[in-house]
Amino acid sequence: IQALDRTQPGLPLKKGRVQTMTHDYKRNGTTTLFAALNVLDGTVIGQCQPRHRHTEWLKFLQQIDRETPKDKTLHLIADNYATHKHPEVQKWLEKHPRFVMHFTPTSASWLNMIERFFRDLSEERLRRGVFTSVSELIEAVDQYIAIHNQKPKPFIWTAKAKDILAKVVRANRRLSSKQNATLH
Repeated sequence: IQALDRTQPGLPLKKGRVQTMTHDYKRNGTTTLFAALNVLDGTVIGQCQPRHRHTEWLKFLQQIDRETPKDKTLHLIADNYATHKHPEVQKWLEKHPRFVMHFTPTSASWLNMIERFFRDLSEERLRRGVFTSVSELIEAVDQYIAIHNQKPKPFIWTAKAKDILAKVVRANRRLSSKQNATLH
């Protein structure tokens, strides 16, 4: 997540005019948000780190381990990023068998419900925000998670499995046809 500051102040909302923001911005650094969504109750465990390496991922796994009931098996859904499969991570997971990893297929991040939370965080807090430092950005993310967790709501999946699978088949066909066209 980038800590972005606008190059000029925007104009406030007033009668007959929407609030404005400049399109250009100044970058003030970045943070990586690791987050886990409890699909049963909607709560989120989050941790901002300066980088996205296996060492930071392990710190986050340790936080999840501390903050969840020890008698529960935890199914973690993650993308195929190398960080999540690093040998040190594999060693840690072997010592913590209650953690069961599942990886989304490439280009299928929408299967991971934490992505909906990331979307909401972006839309409701970050997109129009002004952050002059990374620490300001992290504070905003932490506050958003805390407020979210005061009244969490579980995500109720309403799409039918057959409809989702049909979309996956169509997408694979389209992808295959594009790849074949590129090869010819």
